[in-house]
Amino acid sequence: MSASPFEHPYLSGLLGDADMAPFFSVEADCRAMVDFEVALARAQGGSGVIPPDAAETIAAALAGFSPDVDALAAGTGRDGVVVPELVRQLRKAVGRDAAAFVHVGATSQDVVDTSLSLRLKPALAILDARLAAVTEALQALEDRDGDIEVMAHTRMQAAIPVPASRKIRSWRDPLVRHRARLDVVSAGVAILHFGGAAGTLEKLGDRASDVAQRLASALGLKPVDHARHSERDGIAELASWLSLVTGSLGKMGQDIALAAQSEVGEIRLSGGGGSSAMPHKVNPVAAETLVTLARFNATLLAGMHQSLVHENERSGAAWTLEWMILPQMITACAAALRHAQALVGQIAIRPLKSGADEAAAKDGRS
Repeated sequence: MSASPFEHPYLSGLLGDADMAPFFSVEADCRAMVDFEVALARAQGGSGVIPPDAAETIAAALAGFSPDVDALAAGTGRDGVVVPELVRQLRKAVGRDAAAFVHVGATSQDVVDTSLSLRLKPALAILDARLAAVTEALQALEDRDGDIEVMAHTRMQAAIPVPASRKIRSWRDPLVRHRARLDVVSAGVAILHFGGAAGTLEKLGDRASDVAQRLASALGLKPVDHARHSERDGIAELASWLSLVTGSLGKMGQDIALAAQSEVGEIRLSGGGGSSAMPHKVNPVAAETLVTLARFNATLLAGMHQSLVHENERSGAAWTLEWMILPQMITACAAALRHAQALVGQIAIRPLKSGADEAAAKDGRS
């Protein structure tokens, strides 16, 4: 076991995701935070809050900035957030008179939350593309095997024969609906977080709105009419969406694992996991992993809903909880979609057998 199976040297082969991990690396986070500070300086230079030449000095000095990560760790342990130490390093890198114009009017939460927004945009684009790929693969499976008659099961008992398309659509259609919801979910998190000490941008006076508009435009984020430092419904909605996706994939994985049992044989898998003791086995590893990841995200969702409780204008406790939970939920969702696409490509649906299955069908109709 590991404290972080998503990054573990070998557990990550099952639970991690190589495409998603870079968005939650220290390099990506620091780069996004520096991008915020550079864009802020330029926005303020354009609005006359700071001298324009100071803004360009800041941008030039930070173009190749590389932080002292050990110092960031020590600073975070001391301050509870990385930004005070990061800003100290940025000002040192800028040097001379322009250093005083780094981070003007901003607060730590502006930097951390906007960094997350910047990284969530490409991360959600990957999830969207994978959702599309899984739904297309399920449609192809239905086109090929949808007319095959299989046994429906209600309450784990054989019910009546149904076309395989009945089962496949119960896997695909929720994913189609989740993908349709993603635009709204993305709009709730791809926003600029910029409010200053208590969300009022009081240090920028009547130039606050202009700076915010310029900053949002430069970063490619949506401006909002006031900072959402303690309004976390957008983040919680994303967490709910992630759990819905993995939950629907978990339902599919559970169905496939049951149908692929040796005694059932309704589905044959062309690939699977081996056993150290029983070399004849082909274990439905991908299907089982979908169930695991669904249950994992379902348990974490409660924690993300706890993080909605931000006291007053900012909460260190609720905010930190988000940092611990959300990256894991996103990585779990990415891994589930990766496994799901591979799993659908391994499925061959087998027709109903005669004899016992027909008797079970008759019992189900009686």
